[in-house]
Amino acid sequence: MCGLFGICAADRDVARVTYFGLYALQHRGQESAGIAVSERGRLTTLRDLGLVTQVFDEQKLSGLTGELAIGHTRYSTTGRNAWANAQPLLHHGSARTVALGHNGNLTNAGELRAGLRTGSTSDSEVIAALIANDERPLEEAIAAVMTRLEGAASVVGLADGKLFAFRDAYGFRPLVVGRLGTDLVVASETCALDLVGAHFERELRPGELLVADASGETFVQALPEAERGALCIFEFFYLARPDTRLAGVEVHGARVRMGERLAEEAPVEADLVMPIPDSGTPAAIGFSRATGIPFSEGLIKNRYVHRTFIQPEQGMREQGIRTKFNPLAEVAGKRLVVVDDSIVRGSTTRQIVQMLFDAGAAEVHVRISSPPVVSPCYYGIDLASTDEMIAAHSTVDEVREAIGATSLAYISLEGLQASTRRPENALCRACLTRDYPTAVPADAAKHRFETARA
Repeated sequence: MCGLFGICAADRDVARVTYFGLYALQHRGQESAGIAVSERGRLTTLRDLGLVTQVFDEQKLSGLTGELAIGHTRYSTTGRNAWANAQPLLHHGSARTVALGHNGNLTNAGELRAGLRTGSTSDSEVIAALIANDERPLEEAIAAVMTRLEGAASVVGLADGKLFAFRDAYGFRPLVVGRLGTDLVVASETCALDLVGAHFERELRPGELLVADASGETFVQALPEAERGALCIFEFFYLARPDTRLAGVEVHGARVRMGERLAEEAPVEADLVMPIPDSGTPAAIGFSRATGIPFSEGLIKNRYVHRTFIQPEQGMREQGIRTKFNPLAEVAGKRLVVVDDSIVRGSTTRQIVQMLFDAGAAEVHVRISSPPVVSPCYYGIDLASTDEMIAAHSTVDEVREAIGATSLAYISLEGLQASTRRPENALCRACLTRDYPTAVPADAAKHRFETARA
């Protein structure tokens, strides 16, 4: 996951623009945030644990001046949530100093780390260290490093007075290019371009490298595109913001189509259709439209609840999911269709189903807009180990019994694929199929990786 942003603009407050770009990408990571600026080649970074609005204020932003900037919001997968892993990372090498933000997960970071001095447990710093210690000109150094990376890597960085950005040859994680006037902007999602007033130009192609400074920019196909694409299908049904466009497809529209397909594949007699907000909302809208069953919010979400470093008191902890959700009175006596994007461990879904029955629901029919999640992700999504994935070792009816629902149905893989309007060979679906587009570590336990994703 993680959110990336970058801008090259001589006559703008680049740190402030980056701040608002990160604000639009907050959903991609809530553990840390950071901005790095380059002023005539001199790099300054500010990063800390917390949300974008917690890390930055007017005073801090005013100290970040320059003509180039990058930003990052962090969501950890195999790495610890620690300040040392917050990004952008700053690495001083023998050839140059590099500030770098990374979205993805390398599968060969352990091999690449040999002989490198790094100050974090992050595989992202491995990328920065390799570039910082390569004596060749910046563009050549980055292109050479790209050939050594395996796994997922969408990257923005600053070095030698230049902004750079690239994607791995499979394009696991999105990265788009836009224009703010004539100024270059890069971001993980198109919604960040919209917020800062930039015009979407195109996606950075898999394997493509961008290098920019005040004199202009260069786009180089540093790696040949892989024979198949591997944009993460999780982006479509969960991760990306609904107002983002992925590969030309509006995410909200795709999720509504998932709900419509669910209604076709798994109809049920009910009184209300309700989402588990917020990621389940578009699919619930689609289910309601397709069936004519009235849509209701049903559950009210506390929108101020994010990942927190303050653990609740024990008595509060026992309330579990009520920290985030509370049911409306109208669910009492009703047959409910509850729509969500996925079930991984099943514990959250079980708590919500029980909460709705406690509120008086007569029936709770759960519908999921993704197929069963059965395999870990090695490319940057924090999924449980296979042992913890409820669907990996259970039938659909066994999952239904475990979560306490009246009925349970998932969208078919074919239905999900059709809803994205992308061909099968354009997406990575490994978490749903166990079919990985690249070689993955033999040890399937992510916590044993010698790497950490930032």
